[in-house]
Amino acid sequence: MTDHDDFDQEPIRGLPELLPEGEEILWQGSPDWWALTKASLSVRGVALYFGLLFGWQTVSAAADVPWATALAQSSFYLVLGAVTCAILAAIGWCQAKAAIYTITNRRVILRIGAALTMTLQFPFRWIAAADLTTQKDGTGTIALRTLGETRFSYLMIWPHLRPWRFTPTQPALRAIPKAAEVARLLAEAAQADLSMPQVTSTPVAPTPDTGAMPVPAE
Repeated sequence: MTDHDDFDQEPIRGLPELLPEGEEILWQGSPDWWALTKASLSVRGVALYFGLLFGWQTVSAAADVPWATALAQSSFYLVLGAVTCAILAAIGWCQAKAAIYTITNRRVILRIGAALTMTLQFPFRWIAAADLTTQKDGTGTIALRTLGETRFSYLMIWPHLRPWRFTPTQPALRAIPKAAEVARLLAEAAQADLSMPQVTSTPVAPTPDTGAMPVPAE
């Protein structure tokens, strides 16, 4: 049996291909797994729900049996709650481990998906705005409001999006550490890129060699 890594084919970690000349990585990171689990899977709410079930069942049973017996009978809800929270934590860990967010001096790249991996790329000219939300521990989410008619399936890119925004969905760098610093870097990079003039080239038809200098048309 040999080890296999689904991302061995990446020329650069988190990127589907080598960056073109002049483009460089400014920042790269992944979600904080516990912050992502709390934000996207509501693990604390689930734990509270099972805790309330345990308390309610214990009080109800204590009316007919001793408290020790009531606690023992109701402990099923604590076990079920612990198993459920463990499953949610495992899902959050897998999603965070599989995700790599990249900011270059030209675009934002999201490699996401624990089961079905995909790469989303957003040149700065496609981004109308970026909205930052932060938590007390410094983690936060940077949601991208994109231009044009591009739409993304909510379920396809979950949890790497702004919650409860369906039309249109907003892809996001979710639960990242030091989110305010990353947002500042993103804003500076986008401003610098968009202020650069766009240079295009137009091919010129070859001029027959007559031995004389070509004269521009009036």
